Amino acid sequence: MADAKVIPFDEDRPRRRGAVRKVRAVPDPAESAESSESVESVEPGVGSGPEPAPAGAGDGWDRRIAGGLAFLRRRITGEYEVDDFGYDKELTDQVLMSLLRPLYDKYFRVEVKGIENIPKEGGALIVANHSGTLPLDGLMLQVAVHDRHPAERHLRLLAADLVFMLPVVNEVARKAGHTLACAEDAQRLLEAGELVGVMPEGFKGIGKPFGERYKLQRFGRGGFVSTALRAGTPIVPCSIVGAEEIYPMIGNAKTLARLLGLPYFPVTPTFPWLGPLGAVPLPTKWTIQFGEPIPTDGYAPEAAEDPMLMFNLTDQVREQIQHTLYKLLVQRRSVFF
Repeated sequence: MADAKVIPFDEDRPRRRGAVRKVRAVPDPAESAESSESVESVEPGVGSGPEPAPAGAGDGWDRRIAGGLAFLRRRITGEYEVDDFGYDKELTDQVLMSLLRPLYDKYFRVEVKGIENIPKEGGALIVANHSGTLPLDGLMLQVAVHDRHPAERHLRLLAADLVFMLPVVNEVARKAGHTLACAEDAQRLLEAGELVGVMPEGFKGIGKPFGERYKLQRFGRGGFVSTALRAGTPIVPCSIVGAEEIYPMIGNAKTLARLLGLPYFPVTPTFPWLGPLGAVPLPTKWTIQFGEPIPTDGYAPEAAEDPMLMFNLTDQVREQIQHTLYKLLVQRRSVFF
């Protein structure tokens, strides 16, 4: 397979068109009328015959097949584009999102609130709680932003080093727009007008015991606030309810985790006792709520170096997420409904 052409993510140029010939699947109405008149003039005695199919019948499948073939041709020939981070917009939209939507719509039945708090354009930093033993919440957050936002914006998640050390997972993560959780990459994306997602709890969040569910862990040193201040982009707090219960973590096999080089090895009521079946998440009902954005463009450039300001803003974001989590939990009727 040919290598994809790499372009800078901030380069402003039109997308290159593939050499796919457009085929009109439905005849032009004027041409159909002329054709019908000519037939009637030649054979006036012939009856009208069976009623023709409605215009556009089967056109949807024709377009899907044609689009799928064109997509495969571009993948085989390498006529697609990725940015400096390896993000493949076409693959994400047509394949990865399509694979995640059944999980999002049918299995977790995600409800989204406050999507209007995400800017229609320009950079913004979305800060969310992290939970669930496996990081499915990040993927569901990505689908929520794309499918529920009027502008169908893409969320570029900042991921831990471990994600980019795993075979296959590394490649898929980069194709989906994820990048290493470092200040330099986050700032470049924000300054380019991208939506960036970060979950400051990290492994402490997804690996915490079930008894500590929905209790936010430490948010680190506030590096995400410093990055937002430097880029002058708003911070959007985000609270996710439902992910804590998909894998109730009742134990942690620390010795096995060290042997495997993992931050933790979860023990749940079904895993590892039921083998692969125990890795199936429970079908909980999710709610994702985006809070009011916290602006940062009113601060001076040197504000990013002020530790007291970073502490205050970090605490403000954390408190807003925690308060919303408690509010959503009170409103929730059931874990599963």
